[in-house]
Amino acid sequence: MSDTPTLPVTFRPGHTRAILLTAGVVIFLTISSVGLLLEQLGPGERASFAVTGALIFWVLALLARVKVVADESGVTVVNIASKRRLDWAEILQVNLRPGDPWVFLNLSDGTSLPALGIQPGLAKQRAIADAQALRALAEARSTAHPAEDQG
Repeated sequence: MSDTPTLPVTFRPGHTRAILLTAGVVIFLTISSVGLLLEQLGPGERASFAVTGALIFWVLALLARVKVVADESGVTVVNIASKRRLDWAEILQVNLRPGDPWVFLNLSDGTSLPALGIQPGLAKQRAIADAQALRALAEARSTAHPAEDQG
């Protein structure tokens, strides 16, 4: 199947990631600099500026870590505060409908898992292509090894 990418493959919102990490560095440096430049502040107050900047950077870095990694044995979905490993057989459907903020994976246990690593925010065509690639991989992998020992 020529539409499926070579494994392993990582899907992530590159533009969004770059913007979040750049903003995090700029915010950290700005807040820390302000803390250092304000002469009337004591050492603890100056440190609190740096800590505040570091916390903001940490939150933005968490937002930037989202990704979907597909390999021969399955998919790892890394969202903001969670990471979940799925076997290919667990993924029944890969959905990215118009207006969806990111891809949703319909799973064999009846639940749906958001996959924030594929999101149409700043790069809609890229997200659509990534969703189609993941869909093709899931379809190919779910039918590649049918259960042979059922009786």
